[in-house]
Amino acid sequence: MTDAPLRRILHCDMDCFYAAVHMRDDPSLVGKPVVVGGDPSGRGVVAAANYEARKYGIHSALPAAQARRLCPETVFLEPQFRRYREESQAIFAIYRDYTPLIQTLSLDEAYLDVSAHLGDFGSATAIATDIRRRVHEERRLTVSVGVGPSKLVAKIASDFDKPDGLTVVRPAEVEAFLAPLPVRRLHGVGPATEKTLHEMGLETVGDLREASVDLLMARFGHWGRTMRDRASGIDDRSVHTHQVRKSLSTERTFNENLKNPDEIDEILNAMAGEVAQGLEKRNLTASTVTIKVRYPDFTTPTRSRTLPVPTADAAAIASVARDLVRRTEASKRSVRLLGVGVSNLVPGELGQRTLFDES
Repeated sequence: MTDAPLRRILHCDMDCFYAAVHMRDDPSLVGKPVVVGGDPSGRGVVAAANYEARKYGIHSALPAAQARRLCPETVFLEPQFRRYREESQAIFAIYRDYTPLIQTLSLDEAYLDVSAHLGDFGSATAIATDIRRRVHEERRLTVSVGVGPSKLVAKIASDFDKPDGLTVVRPAEVEAFLAPLPVRRLHGVGPATEKTLHEMGLETVGDLREASVDLLMARFGHWGRTMRDRASGIDDRSVHTHQVRKSLSTERTFNENLKNPDEIDEILNAMAGEVAQGLEKRNLTASTVTIKVRYPDFTTPTRSRTLPVPTADAAAIASVARDLVRRTEASKRSVRLLGVGVSNLVPGELGQRTLFDES
């Protein structure tokens, strides 16, 4: 029996991507605290903040009004998704020059498997170095890269020396690299699991690695064994190259036209629930909600809204859908068809990560 070939995985994570795009294109923003998100004079929230803003305690999902109180000099910018997508496409084109094995996690984050694509570079470290050089020279942006024998290690490594960092963890270094980290840094360990582990006296990855497998399985089932393996650096997940689904939607045509606004709201709530279930099943969140209304004369207006923070929550989707329908003539005209859809979908592989997670 031969040993399994050594894997070489890169995790590429753009530095403060959304704010960085604005700062590159508008040099007057450089050095200033910048927030991408909602209106600070209303109920908007922070979608992303640059490093200068973070020094004041501003972070994603913080109410924009609170961000302004923390730093009145903050420059607030509306999200420009088309702009970010175009930039993301240019960056991913650079990645594809090195390997076809790319797993997209979001517009600014990806895994690259270069194990069989070292070419003239000879090492994953050399490829990572060249990627960082090209992103800086060609796109005038910076990307932090982690290199490791698994997705788990590469992901943690990319966050180790941000911004504009390169961290390489060789197979023999994995356990020493992971041991002092808090358990929350492991893929799949959320706040609830972290709390339980702390109650068990397990605060670091090293603590978790030394814990009894039987004890962990008694408390967490098979997930306990998986956590124990990951604390030891064992992660066999492959880099998936499938394309992320772009949208999810549902619609209904009614035998009798709808005229009651309350009935319309109830149906929108139900359809939002169906869409949310579809997102949850696929481990996705959505940045844009769209509704469709068709009247008896087959006129079919649509309305869309892009959210400051992606969601898979049925109540949130329903709330936006109801508000969008109220911007049509549905309250004055009979309705033949209703539809609710979501788009700009974001992979949820890392549990809590969304399109606007700060990095």
